[in-house]
Formats: sequence, structure tokens, C-alpha cells
Amino acid sequence: MTTLVLGLGNPSLSDDSLGFHVASLLRENIKQFEITIVQASVAGLDVLELLAGYDKAIIIDAIQTGAGQAGRIYRFKPQEIAAGEISTPHDINFITALELGYKLGLTLPPEIVIFAIEAGDVTSCQETCSQAVNEAIPVCADMVIQELQR
Repeated sequence: MTTLVLGLGNPSLSDDSLGFHVASLLRENIKQFEITIVQASVAGLDVLELLAGYDKAIIIDAIQTGAGQAGRIYRFKPQEIAAGEISTPHDINFITALELGYKLGLTLPPEIVIFAIEAGDVTSCQETCSQAVNEAIPVCADMVIQELQR
């Protein structure tokens, strides 16, 4: 089974870079041939191209729920959320893109798991995360490793 671990975000925007940091930590600790670890600054339809051809995908990204505390880690599957619940100002949201990809018959992973860390600051131009998010990064990496062992 081939698995993609995809760290998303913008490496220059504080907490939005957390997907890159988790992926880097995983790259240091995972050396299995069937696991591909990718960092990307993409959203919406562009994510589909990265997912194509894998049996499983684990996506790591920042999230801002408006009610959560920075550093809180969420784990969910795409079917657990509605298309309008998570949005992006840049493109169509991931759930809508995924639904479109399935309808178009793209070879997308039948199993997708999303790990999202509540972000505090996603606008400051810096390559480091806030303290709360920085503390959550190794915890999230451990959660991804546990997911890979299932």
C-alpha cells in the first residue's frame, strides 16, 4: 500500500507553516519505501494532483475554527465535514475539490485522514510558529506515525 503524507501551508507565514514543520520532522523519522512525504503550498484543485495514485493520504495543515485554542490538534476524515465548513479565500475548498475529483473519476486515495492544528498567527512573515503551535508539532508527528502503523 502506498501512502502519501502531505504537509500543506506557506513556509513563510508563521503558524501556516506548521504542515511543513510536521512533514520535515516525519521525514527525519520515517524511512519506509512505500511512504512518500511531500511539502506543498497548494490548495483546492491543486491538491488533487498530489493525491492521485496513492492508496492512502494523510494531510497535515493549519486550521482556524474561530473557537479553538492555538495548538489544538484535530483528526478527521473528509466525509466527517461538509463542503462549506472549511473554506479558503484562495480557491475552492478541499472538500469540494475532493468531491469533484471523485465525480470526475480521478484515481484518488480511498482513505484520507486529515490532521489539522489550530493556528493562531497565519499572517506574520516568519518561518517559525507560535509557541503553542510549535509545541503541538511533535505531538502531531507522533499521531501521524500512529496512523501509519494502523
